[in-house]
Amino acid sequence: MSFRFEISGDYACFTRPELKVERVSYDVITPSAARGILEAVFWKPAIRYIIDKIEVCNPIKFDNILRNEVSDKASVNKEYLAATSMRVQRNTMLLRDVKYVITAHFEQTDELGERDKNPDGSFNHGKFADSITRALQQGRNYYQPYLGVREFPANVRLVEKDEEICTIDETRDLGLMLYDIEYIKADMMKFVPTYFKAFIDNGVIDLKNVEVLK
Repeated sequence: MSFRFEISGDYACFTRPELKVERVSYDVITPSAARGILEAVFWKPAIRYIIDKIEVCNPIKFDNILRNEVSDKASVNKEYLAATSMRVQRNTMLLRDVKYVITAHFEQTDELGERDKNPDGSFNHGKFADSITRALQQGRNYYQPYLGVREFPANVRLVEKDEEICTIDETRDLGLMLYDIEYIKADMMKFVPTYFKAFIDNGVIDLKNVEVLK
């Protein structure tokens, strides 16, 4: 079972990992960012979200802002960061006035608990489908979903089956884009980024048969 939901917000920044200092956003939301927003709405270890399609509803518009950041990273060896002495100003090229409609489904993981099963021991797919649908309809979430960075909150709602969606009239190659972060449990909790060649066709990015690159 797949479901559709709308993501919108005033600003967004889906940072390109190849640019380390100055933040520059991808042209559209990445599949990993869309999955992260879904996990903010409803998350259980028994399921994993798969993004099937991204529909871009608003024109792609960039803007530049100057943001205050700190020059160091927090770690277990540091009790605190002195923001006043570590503050630096960096430019950010972000997206403005974004709206996307995401089509997604979920699959079971190896973390399936007894409460997640039917009486016959099979995966209780309907239980999770109902819970996700209710959370999207009622605007509930585990924590505030955001558009790339926490300063840019996301508005999320369920798209009804008969609702008409208008996408932008744009077709072009978006280049190499971050697809997701793979978690390798057997390798000391290693995280490996994966990419794909993104192409937008009349405002739609189809991810069903995408070739994932490492």
